[in-house]
Amino acid sequence: MPLLLVGVAALFFHWNAAGIVLVLLALFVFSFFRDPDRVIPSEPGAVVSPGDGRVVVIQDEEYAGRPGRRVSIFLAVWNVHVNRAPSAGVITKLEYRPGKFFAAMQERASTENEQNIFTLSGEAGELVFKQIAGLIARRVVSWKKAGDTVARGERIGLVRFGSRVDLWVPREAQILVKLGQNVKGGSSVIANWPVRAVPANGGGRSAIRDLNPVSVGKQV
Repeated sequence: MPLLLVGVAALFFHWNAAGIVLVLLALFVFSFFRDPDRVIPSEPGAVVSPGDGRVVVIQDEEYAGRPGRRVSIFLAVWNVHVNRAPSAGVITKLEYRPGKFFAAMQERASTENEQNIFTLSGEAGELVFKQIAGLIARRVVSWKKAGDTVARGERIGLVRFGSRVDLWVPREAQILVKLGQNVKGGSSVIANWPVRAVPANGGGRSAIRDLNPVSVGKQV
């Protein structure tokens, strides 16, 4: 709002060049911080994208000694930058790592840049996803903490002005996206990960399965 008000004032006093720049900058900031609702898939085992952008890496990778695959998504400045939980579950660990600010397109950004690392325990097992700062984005913001329960597609944080998100899933998960594909946070299915069967004597559905998706967006 301050940028917009000053820009309008500059135009009123016929400082046209400065006014136009300030108004355009204000509109860009409004656009960057937009937070649209998303249609959240309801298929069992669906793992959704934690962010909007383009898939730039799909590769086999071990995490904490466990074999799996990593999908990296580059968020350009024009993408929505609100991040979402890829699966329903409990955040068992949230680690902030200070670091550098290499361009988010570079592979080294996944390990060397400032980042928040979420470990999520869900119905099918444990997965890991990261908010990673980039050359322009120099702040990773989490709205959650360790111990919080999240629904699939629930908003969990924000990275500011161009960034990257990484998602690691274990080997048994089937990756459904391709390199270069554009995805949307909370609605694009990145992988299919078979849900563990609930024991007959388990007393009904798990707390994770009972999460109400209405609070995070539309459901199909």
